[in-house]
Amino acid sequence: MQAIGQPALGDRRQDLHHQASAHEAAAKAAAACGDVESSARLILQALDCERRAGSVGPQVLQLIKPRG
Repeated sequence: MQAIGQPALGDRRQDLHHQASAHEAAAKAAAACGDVESSARLILQALDCERRAGSVGPQVLQLIKPRG
């Protein structure tokens, strides 16, 4: 069940991928202008978006108990 006002999981994942692409494009532009610090910051933001996109959705935790 989806809460009111919450985007669907696929939409959230796609939004994060779009944000990562935008950060990457901005990083390339900053690097081309010689602004290495801004470029590095934007690359880190893009990587964060990609990481968050990978973790969107249900998470499964399995506990394995040794038999004794």
